[in-house]
Amino acid sequence: MSGHSKWSTIKHKKGAADAKRGKIFTKLIREITTSARIGGGDPSGNPRLRKAIDEAKSQNMPGDNIDRAIKKGTGELEGVVYDEVTYEGYGPEGVAVLAEVMTDNKNRTVAEIRHLFGKYNGNLGENGCVAWMFDSVGLIVVDQSAVSEEALMEIALEAGADDILEDQDQYEVRTAVESFDAVHKAIVDNSIPVVSAELTRLPQTTVALEGKSARTMLKLYNALDDQDDVQHVYANFDIDDEILESFEG
Repeated sequence: MSGHSKWSTIKHKKGAADAKRGKIFTKLIREITTSARIGGGDPSGNPRLRKAIDEAKSQNMPGDNIDRAIKKGTGELEGVVYDEVTYEGYGPEGVAVLAEVMTDNKNRTVAEIRHLFGKYNGNLGENGCVAWMFDSVGLIVVDQSAVSEEALMEIALEAGADDILEDQDQYEVRTAVESFDAVHKAIVDNSIPVVSAELTRLPQTTVALEGKSARTMLKLYNALDDQDDVQHVYANFDIDDEILESFEG
């Protein structure tokens, strides 16, 4: 599994998401508001908004919070307008790093992002310097105990999935971005529990890290992920599972 996917899975298992629920809510509200501003407030006609609402509900966000975020996006309530920006750079040993951001103050955010890169032996790069190393895909993760590979393959491929891979005790269903909703719906409609489902960026190649470089890279990843304006972080590191599992931030 790609480095960022392994790290996200381990954070989930450790309960880090619950410990940072306040930050999760903040990021989800920004996504809901921006999605509604760009594509309208009706989730049936706005796949991005529908996905954001589903994710918010999975985190037990109150319905009133979701409704207010949508109304701020459509202009029914006064709200902040966020700019979507992607920052690119390099971590230890030349690891490619992408940070997707929503901010109401680009100058403040870029200064903070640059500081974090420098603090952990990396550097902020120019637009386009590493984006080409990543493919935008849909990624749906299912426990192998929940369904047989044959049954999952039949359902997912028929719905438009590109590939199904095994990773330890899980299946990774990969889709094109435009096929993600249909494949996810088909899996859920067949009562197959989903561990995670997201539109993400997967690296085409990875950089193997060990020892101090591995720990420094994880600190950079974690610091960027914790930054208030950052929505998602992607990186092409390959770090041994034992180091990932022992890392405490």
